[in-house]
Amino acid sequence: MIEIPVHNQSGKTVASIKLDEQLLGGEVRLALLKQAYVRQHANRRQGTSKTKTRSETAYSGRKLYRQKGSGNARRGSRGANILRGGGHGKAKRPHSWRQRMPKRMRQLANRNALLAKAVDGQIKLVDDFKFDQPSTKAFNLLRNSLKIDRSCLFASASTQSHAARSAQNLLDVSLTHIDRLNVFDLLNHWFVLSDRKTFETYLNRLSDHPALSPQPGVQDTGKKDDS
Repeated sequence: MIEIPVHNQSGKTVASIKLDEQLLGGEVRLALLKQAYVRQHANRRQGTSKTKTRSETAYSGRKLYRQKGSGNARRGSRGANILRGGGHGKAKRPHSWRQRMPKRMRQLANRNALLAKAVDGQIKLVDDFKFDQPSTKAFNLLRNSLKIDRSCLFASASTQSHAARSAQNLLDVSLTHIDRLNVFDLLNHWFVLSDRKTFETYLNRLSDHPALSPQPGVQDTGKKDDS
């Protein structure tokens, strides 16, 4: 069991919750986290970059000048790749960067990323967010009281609450719905911030679907993932 302290808005520890490691996969699998992170990062690429080949340039294919007698180096057409404005020798072509990963491995990776945060003590829980109105200044005071001095992922049950809207203007704070926690966002931020009720509700939903380890022999085939 991992004990996660619960603070009030002044930063004082008022309670704690116990987190079962088995619910989040039992152990942190670094290789799985890397594979899931690289996959999600690759799937965000548009794959629309394109450069012209020698045949696609707007220049004529005529030889610039005669082969011998000019005193210059031998030249072909103006679109040669060694000339400025010419085509690319190895031109980029639009293609998909998507990587496939079994659903069971994706789910386990998301839980493992949260487990890694819990093991490192980087999950900050508040008993309740008490904001009468959106206030960036009040949210900054809350961060300082919780000693959150690096990037933070604010996982909230509602992205339109006063607390969530208070965090929108901060550059080093990212806002997300707690049901959308994933490897990419968790590993890109140092701290995870949430309130006790929202976090416990999320863990209860996870307990309804226990984490399953990947089946032995399951490997990435490199095919496109249509999901």
